[in-house]
Amino acid sequence: MLPCCDYKQAEPLPLHKTRAKFTSDYINRKINPLCVLRIYVGAAHPCAWLIIAILSLQFLLLLSLRFLPVSLAPRRFSLPTEASVGSANSTCDYGRVYVYDLPVIFNKELVDDCESLNPWHSRCEALSNDGFGRPAADRLKDLVPGDLKQAWFWTDQFAAEIIYHNRMLGHRCRTVDPNAATAFYVPFYGGLAVGKYLWSNYSAKKRDFHCEMLLRWIQDQEAWKRSSGWDHFMMLGRITWDFRRSENEDWGSSFLYMPGMKNVTRLLIERNPWDDSDVGVPYPTGFHPRTAADLRSWQSYVLNRTRTTLFCFAGATRSAFKDDFRSALLQQCASAGGACRSLDCSESRCSNESSATLELFLDSEFCLQPRGDSFTRRSIFDCMIAGSIPVFFWRRSAYLQYGWHLPDDPAAYSVFIDRALVKNGASIKAVMERLGKEKIRKMREKIVEFIPKFVYASPKEGLDGVEDALDVTVDGVLRRFQQRKREL
Repeated sequence: MLPCCDYKQAEPLPLHKTRAKFTSDYINRKINPLCVLRIYVGAAHPCAWLIIAILSLQFLLLLSLRFLPVSLAPRRFSLPTEASVGSANSTCDYGRVYVYDLPVIFNKELVDDCESLNPWHSRCEALSNDGFGRPAADRLKDLVPGDLKQAWFWTDQFAAEIIYHNRMLGHRCRTVDPNAATAFYVPFYGGLAVGKYLWSNYSAKKRDFHCEMLLRWIQDQEAWKRSSGWDHFMMLGRITWDFRRSENEDWGSSFLYMPGMKNVTRLLIERNPWDDSDVGVPYPTGFHPRTAADLRSWQSYVLNRTRTTLFCFAGATRSAFKDDFRSALLQQCASAGGACRSLDCSESRCSNESSATLELFLDSEFCLQPRGDSFTRRSIFDCMIAGSIPVFFWRRSAYLQYGWHLPDDPAAYSVFIDRALVKNGASIKAVMERLGKEKIRKMREKIVEFIPKFVYASPKEGLDGVEDALDVTVDGVLRRFQQRKREL
């Protein structure tokens, strides 16, 4: 029973605010609607009977909507329906986005030059299909239901710049009128531009070439001049540390330290937790639903799948590091017997065009997620899309990264184990077993609920009625800019 007599309103409200507050509190299940007269009307309003009539009509409307039938087909489970997940902001309440038409040297030419983006092999297939890569259906065998195989690709983890650009061009909140825009998207493929020169001892000047040229161009635009870039944002499809060179002889570009970038919001697959201009967004994975039905079907599949392994680890050891933590995880996995499976990624068995990791995660209740070359890993999202529960050993691997896309409570969807305890012999298997089946079930349901928030849909206009990772990001950026505008 919802509270009635315990619900207090600090002071009587005007009619229009009373109506709005009642509707909000009823939807959020804060009050019993039968108590509305005692709470909102009382003797405080001279128009009591008018208020009664309005609120009664609203109550009947809400009640009728609540009990409309959704489906007559039986299902093995009920998908979570948290209000913040899966409901698209189709009205663009937070504003609209203008997408710059940059000179092709900043994006298209970089993709056209895909043969030379990497010193070891061509990047052309990885960047094809609007950044999704080659279709994966022919190698997924029985891992994926037949009707969903066409939604899977061999997507590269550094392809987000292309994915975001193509999606922004068809986004429901795009405007072609810069004077009507709340935000300005700069489709600069900075990750491709910088990544091309990260190896082979290229000079600092070479690594900064495209970045410096882009800033000269953008700072000459009228919209930039009006705001000094505070309402501009861009996707940089690598980790933030690739753009934070302090000294010329150090790694990467100095792009994020350039004066022109001070006010710009940067979307990155790994952010600097101490820089509020950095926003962490999900790594691209292989699943790109074509429709909302694809998404629901996949959620049902991973939620109901039988899992034969308690926990797993996919990764390669770091032999160059003293006391390599991954070696400790592999030792724990080996000592757990049949409760753990591992996949050695040093032999390219975890490459973009392998289904081995997907199979491992689909079969496992938990997946161990140590830090990668940096604090985050694409494997975190591969794991959760498969409905497996991530186990973290560094808080910076997820909890300080993806605030717009993951549940607020880390314990609701993941397990954290202090790495020092693992090094000292604490049993990972024992931690998993203590959780119990009911807790594990609830954690998996929470992950499945949030899957829409960390996949990138294939249609340029997004999914009908469902927000994917890009929609969540754009809404977050627009809310941020609205807040900044109010503060000015």
